[in-house]
Amino acid sequence: MGVLGLTGLGGRFSSVLLSAAGESEAIAFLLAMMISIVLGMGMPTTAAYAIAAAVVAPALMQMGISALSAHMFVFYCAVISAITPPVAIAAFAGAAIAGGKPWPTSIRAMRFGIAAFVLPFMFYTSPEILLQGNWMETLFVFATAIVAVYLIAVAGEGQLFGDCSVIERVIAGAAALLLLWSSTSTDIAGGVLALGLFIWARRRGGSQPEFAA
Repeated sequence: MGVLGLTGLGGRFSSVLLSAAGESEAIAFLLAMMISIVLGMGMPTTAAYAIAAAVVAPALMQMGISALSAHMFVFYCAVISAITPPVAIAAFAGAAIAGGKPWPTSIRAMRFGIAAFVLPFMFYTSPEILLQGNWMETLFVFATAIVAVYLIAVAGEGQLFGDCSVIERVIAGAAALLLLWSSTSTDIAGGVLALGLFIWARRRGGSQPEFAA
């Protein structure tokens, strides 16, 4: 933190991010996620957030993003660096304890946690998930987020009442993204896709996954 303050590196990062993103908030968030993940690699939670908050959060706030959304976004992204290759310190530590291979473990960890790379964008698109709004809107956003995370898991693992086809996994991923992007039209479209997928998967059945004892 002292180095960032004395050298002005934090301000430089902010100006670079703003100039690269231009007027696009979507690009700004993508760049902010990548920078936060890189800065958080190999760091404990508190240090990862402190550095990301000093470097990335001010740039998002300059674009009109609320302070709570900006800081929660960089905090979340900095923390998931623990399962993001090439460092993935949590996955590497888990592999060492279990006697497994570090790289396959980190890749599998990122695959299992794929929803964590999508959910932070809801802090901007759906501030209700941060309890900013009335209780009805908050409950609705929480419900759609839970369904969306479940659908992301379905798309990633290919299991919904049995084995899923590629098309079913694509539909699950599309429905999840629609539900995560908070608007009436996308919520309706995502809900219809999800409901149709659930009904179809339930009727077609399929082989159930086998779990080791």
